[in-house]
Amino acid sequence: MTTHITPIVKWAGGKTQLLGEMTLLLPTEEITTYCEPFLGGGAMLFCIQPGVAYINDINSGLMNVYNVIKYYPEALIAELSGYENTAEFYYNIREIDRDFERFSTLSAVKQAARFIYLNKTCFNGLYRENKQGQFNVSYGKYKNPNFVNAAGIRSMSQYFNAANIIFTSVDFSLVLNNLPSGSFVYLDPLYDPVSETSNFTSYTRYGFTKEDHIRLRECCDTLTARGIKFMLSNYDTDFIRNYT
Repeated sequence: MTTHITPIVKWAGGKTQLLGEMTLLLPTEEITTYCEPFLGGGAMLFCIQPGVAYINDINSGLMNVYNVIKYYPEALIAELSGYENTAEFYYNIREIDRDFERFSTLSAVKQAARFIYLNKTCFNGLYRENKQGQFNVSYGKYKNPNFVNAAGIRSMSQYFNAANIIFTSVDFSLVLNNLPSGSFVYLDPLYDPVSETSNFTSYTRYGFTKEDHIRLRECCDTLTARGIKFMLSNYDTDFIRNYT
């Protein structure tokens, strides 16, 4: 364990407020290898801070943030320190991904800084992409958003470098199919919506369909057959009860 770590980004469905209840459900034996295929803000990961972990998210921009925090924390802090909390600066930064060539020339550090800045200054801290993979949330008008968070970045970097963390950004099935025996998996996919108006699958351009939930169920069956324990979060809908 390093110092206390909290998620560096706000993420839809984040589990920070539920950790007290959820950690009571963890295996009583030591977790030697941890896996989280839908990482998001990583509240569970940063709570238990396992020594060996496979962490993954289909959102490659998010995973780039974590890679940069591990390898270039000071460069990231310096980049963010030059950003401004104004509508004009916000929309200039947001519009970069409308020009593919311009966006592709950004360094990994600049892409990570842009990601964190938009997350912390956009309306309601919501990360959302359209079908072209473009960030499309409006400016949040917050007085003092903490988009630099130097202490948080350094603490997270310290943990990443003290542990053996495998970072990936692939389909969840590829992660689950290659886990060593004795692993523990926490699964926190985009939830099956309780209604049409509550459906939120836009944190990446890929979404998460009912067919994906069924694929996840099949992966869980395989984990069970291999003796790998897992915890899964979802809404209690008829579809989840009957088909997954």
